[in-house]
This record gives sequence, structure tokens and C-alpha cells, in this order.
Amino acid sequence: MNLREKPQWKQKAAQWFHEKWNVPVDAYLESIEESLNSENPVPQWYLAVKEEQIIGGIGVIENDFHDRKDLTPNVCAVYVEEEFRCRGIAGKMLETVCRDMKEKGIDTLYLITDHDSFYERYGWEFYCMVQGDGEEEMTRMYVHRER
Repeated sequence: MNLREKPQWKQKAAQWFHEKWNVPVDAYLESIEESLNSENPVPQWYLAVKEEQIIGGIGVIENDFHDRKDLTPNVCAVYVEEEFRCRGIAGKMLETVCRDMKEKGIDTLYLITDHDSFYERYGWEFYCMVQGDGEEEMTRMYVHRER
């Protein structure tokens, strides 16, 4: 689900993303609030839910903490709870986000990751190496163009 459709999940979502990525709850809450209160296509936040439990999440933000500010927007915070992995949930979230953003007029998305072959299964292509904020090592940047 897109949190724009279920704003009552915003606090629970912010807490869940915080627990997975150790980014302050307030940062997630601020971005989620912006997605709820703006007509802009970015940011966007999505959840996979089973029986009122968040089992996965994904976001779209301008920049996912790297030096290539020109490569935007970025898919971020992709996570599926361990017991629900290998069931296609992450792939479905990626497809949903790409389709939804295309409908909003954005057909090119970027993401940074250390998981190379995983994203390639879903049509993402290696684009370049980027420097993550505060990171010593370069990180892989992928691109997806929705056709």
C-alpha cells in the first residue's frame, strides 16, 4: 500500500523504518508527512502488510545519502522481514513503486545497494559507483527505466 492511501499507518511506519535502518524516527515521519501533504510525486512511502503487521517497506526520496545529487529520485529503505523473504515481496514492492512513479510522470529511478544480482532480476541495471555520505567505500548505483 502507498501510505498516501492509509495515512493512519504513518507513525507505525516511521517507527518500523527506523528500527530497520537506524535513521531517526523523526526523519522518516517528516518525509512521510511531506508525502501525505504534498502533490509532489517525491517523496513516497509504501508498506507490505499482512494481518496488520508490517512485513516490508520501501520509499522514494530525492537522495539516499550519496554525492550524486543529479541522480534522482532514489528508491530507498527496501526491506522485507526475514521470515517473509524469498516470496517475491520485495520484487512486488519494486514493481509497484516503478509503476506508481511512472503514473506520476517519473520513469527513471535510482538506488544504491551492495546487493547487485538481486535488483538485476527486477530490471535494474548497474549505472555507476557513488560515494555514500560518511562512507569510506564507494557504493553501487543502479537505475531503472520504466517503459
